[in-house]
Amino acid sequence: MELNSINIHKLKKIPVEGGNVLHALKKSDKGFKKFGEAYFSWINPKSIKAWKKHNLMTLNLIVPIGKIRFVFHNTMYPEVFRVEILGEGNYCRLTVPPNIWFGFQNLSDHASLVTNISDIEHQDSESDKAEINTFPFKWSEY
Repeated sequence: MELNSINIHKLKKIPVEGGNVLHALKKSDKGFKKFGEAYFSWINPKSIKAWKKHNLMTLNLIVPIGKIRFVFHNTMYPEVFRVEILGEGNYCRLTVPPNIWFGFQNLSDHASLVTNISDIEHQDSESDKAEINTFPFKWSEY
């Protein structure tokens, strides 16, 4: 799968007295196929979670708290990576089709929260995992 098939969508922050409202995903939004499940993943300061590839699931990734660097990789091009930074300062949704390896790193000094709204329910059998050093991305150089 080509890395340019990953789409980024700016999301609305609506200022409301007492605390902002943050949009995530509507069924009319580009990138929405169908609802499978929504889940949240905390990532500790400066931690890295890598690598994973979903074989069937389309991801819709949002970072409402903190700052996360997402790294995407297509094994057909060993030296090519796509990097996107999402978070409070760049509030967006990434739509990631199946068959793309990815990892992510918390760039904040506090825990960050990643939200995934997927088109199917999670099943361990539909994804593959690899060790952090499987692909030649230099996490410390960015």
